Formats: sequence, C-alpha cells, structure tokens
Amino acid sequence: MTSTLTHIDTPSASSARGIRVQRGIAIGFALLALLMVLGAVLVPGFVSPRNMRSILLLAAFLGLASLGQTLCALVGALDLSIPYLIGGANILYPTLLVAGLPAWLAVVVVVALGAAVGFGNGLLSFKLQGQALIMSLGVGFAVVGAVQLYTSLGSEFSGTVFAPVPTWLRNFAAFNGKTFGYAMPPVVILWLVITGCTIWALYNTWFGRSIYAIGGSRVAAARLGISEFRVWTVIHALSGGMSALTGVLLLGFSGGGYVGVGDPYLFTTVAAVVIGGTSLLGGAGGYGASVLGVLVLTVLTSLLVGLGLSFAAQQAIVGLLIIPMVAIYARSPHIRNQI
Repeated sequence: MTSTLTHIDTPSASSARGIRVQRGIAIGFALLALLMVLGAVLVPGFVSPRNMRSILLLAAFLGLASLGQTLCALVGALDLSIPYLIGGANILYPTLLVAGLPAWLAVVVVVALGAAVGFGNGLLSFKLQGQALIMSLGVGFAVVGAVQLYTSLGSEFSGTVFAPVPTWLRNFAAFNGKTFGYAMPPVVILWLVITGCTIWALYNTWFGRSIYAIGGSRVAAARLGISEFRVWTVIHALSGGMSALTGVLLLGFSGGGYVGVGDPYLFTTVAAVVIGGTSLLGGAGGYGASVLGVLVLTVLTSLLVGLGLSFAAQQAIVGLLIIPMVAIYARSPHIRNQI
C-alpha cells in the first residue's frame, strides 16, 4: 500500500460514525414516506398498482447496479466504471447473439467478462489507491471503447446494435413481464432475492464481516488475518459482474442495444448509497441502506416526472437532496486516518 496509516480507529469514532449512518437511514425512511404522501396528493394515479409496478421495475435496475457500489463504499472505495460496463454489456450481448451464441451462454460470457474487468479494476485500484477513482473511470472508458470497436466491425452503427431480443428476456425485464402469471416483471423478484441474500451474507459470513472489518480498521483487519487485497479485488469483481448483468437485463427493458444506456448510472448508484445512509468512508451501512436510497431516488424521479419537471430540474433537485445527506457524516475522519 502506498498510503501511510497513522491513527487507530477508536470506539468513540466508530460509534460516532455509526450514529451518523443510523441518522442517515432514518432520514431516508422519512424522505421515502414524505415522497409517497406527496405523490399520492399531487399526482393522480401515483399510488396505483401500475405506477408502483413501474417504480419497482426501475428500482430493480438501479438496485442491481448499486450492489457493487455499496460493497466498494463499505471498504472506502467507489467504482466509476459501472455505467460503462452496463453500456458495454448492453451492446455486447446482442452482438454475441447475432454471432450465433446461445442466449444463456451469451449471458454467462458477458457477466464473466464483466467480473473479469472488475477484478482487473480492483487490482489496479488497490495498487494505486490514491488514484482509485480515476483508475476505475479510465478502466470504464477503455472497456466501453473496446466493446464499441468490436461491435462496430462490419457495421455502420457504432454504439448501437440491432438484434432480436429473446422472448424470455423481454418478459424478464419489460414492464408487461409476468412472474408465474402475475403482472410483475421477474427482474423485480430477482432483485428481491439478491437483496435478501446479500444482506444475509454481509452479516452472517466471514467475507461479509471482513468487508466491515476492513472498512472500519485496516490494521485491525490485517491482525485478524483478513486479506485486504483479496476482499478488495473480489468486491470489484462482483461490481463488474453485477454491472454486466444489469446491462443485459436493460436490453430486455429497452428492446435494443445502446451503449449510452448506462450513463444515468454514473452518479445515481453513488447517490443511492449516500441517500440510503451508507458511509462513503467505509465500515458502516450496508446494502439494505442502499435499497432504501434506490427507492427514494426512484420514487422521487417518478414524482418529478408526474409533476412535469424537466430532466435538468430533476437533476438539480436530486443534487440538493444529496448535499445534506453527505453532510450528516462528512466530519468523520477519512478511512486512511481511522487506523
């Protein structure tokens, strides 16, 4: 490691960080309740089953993409390659289908490639932690550029891929998708299952506890025999794999491959983590908190769209929402000074 760690994370510092995170989660729940009430009052049909299904569908995509971002935040990192891996997967998958690869195998290949890129991203960012943000951004640029070069070979449509979307994928991720005959897209059920498994794993497995240990005190974690390198790279591999899976699922939602489909996820994944109450300094929070942030963001966006606000106005309001949430724990010492 290149940085010098000089301080020990005291119980009082850990308690203060935990209190700030709990306060952030409480504020997140209050925001969600307030937005639901405002939506019900101001927008006709806001709480209708149809709109609730739409909110859950959009939340599922953001929630899946935010899983890796949450894990990275828990160790004091951020992964800015997520939107580019989403866009790359969104055009690579239909290209593989056109090349004759079976649909299920193409999913496996794309997700495995995403995990491999994430592992490489983690390897590089671990070695250069002072520039981890720029490193992940550079990896994202390089990957999405390489995918565009590959998919545009022999085609005049760079960044866009036209191919028949498998029927099962359209049902899995489209608004009118059904689960065992019920009007609920299967991707929402998948997200709920992954959410439950992730939350359980974070609190009940050695790997989950290792993540919190490293985020709280790297020196203490090392003395417990926890490999920071292993945890760091596995987390980034999971982030890459989930990003690629999100890109594939978005193909079923949109019906066509487009490299820019991941662009909105550049900062919304970070916003979901922050609004939910997970500390960007590491060691406190969790995926359950990020799920809360995802729901707040998605409900807020639906409300703003229902009110007829422009995309620019939506961005401004989301930005104003993030600022106070960050301020809740902004005075906590940085991860490198906690140990």
